[in-house]
Amino acid sequence: MYILISPAKTLDFNPIETLLPSSKPVFNSEADKIASILKKKKPNDLSEMMKISDDLARLNYERYQQWSNLTDNQLKEAAFAFKGDVYQGLEIEKLSKDELKYAQNHLRILSGLYGLLQPLDKIAPYRLEMGTDLSVGKAANLYDYWKSKITRQISEEMKSLDTKLLVNLASNEYFKSVDTKNIEADIISPVFKDYKNGEYKIISFFAKKARGLMTRYLIKENTTDKSVIPGFQEDGYQYNERLSTSNKPVFTRG
Repeated sequence: MYILISPAKTLDFNPIETLLPSSKPVFNSEADKIASILKKKKPNDLSEMMKISDDLARLNYERYQQWSNLTDNQLKEAAFAFKGDVYQGLEIEKLSKDELKYAQNHLRILSGLYGLLQPLDKIAPYRLEMGTDLSVGKAANLYDYWKSKITRQISEEMKSLDTKLLVNLASNEYFKSVDTKNIEADIISPVFKDYKNGEYKIISFFAKKARGLMTRYLIKENTTDKSVIPGFQEDGYQYNERLSTSNKPVFTRG
């Protein structure tokens, strides 16, 4: 089993101690290349390009100015640094050593800056959504830049794990960076819906946390068998066979 999730905008870079040694992003040099492009942007350029406030633009301007001078103490393991809704559900800091080892081997985080991250890859503080309109070399945008690189890496890692099961728990924005036509995999994309106004709907905040809960559930199950997926029952969600298809299992609540 190979699991994909999205990163988060909210970050926490307070130092921690993990149960396993940290690792280095496979696309670290590519991240440095993108950071060098961003370093040349003015705060107002970043604000307009990323659609963020002036304060956030100034913060990220300063981050990229300092990029090449960062020390190891200023970096943090990716899955512990991200603090958005998905990571509230994942609660990686509560995983056991064996569970964290499974996550390190089977879980990957898609990233606009780093491409593809292992949970324990040390990263710098950053803000760069995959959908940001940024050209890199001959690539018109980040999707063009990353798609072949990410797809090739995923394929190689899945072969190394001897699995053809890919569980997509990333957002549409990030999963678009994967060329699914060039991956030999059975892709399962769970969907989470809540009952509201007489029907089941995807409510962003709840769905994001549910993707994290599903990720945690799969890590704890420690299996390559997709038959465990419908067994997910966290936080009131239940498998809804009527709404599900073979590659899009739907979980409903309420």
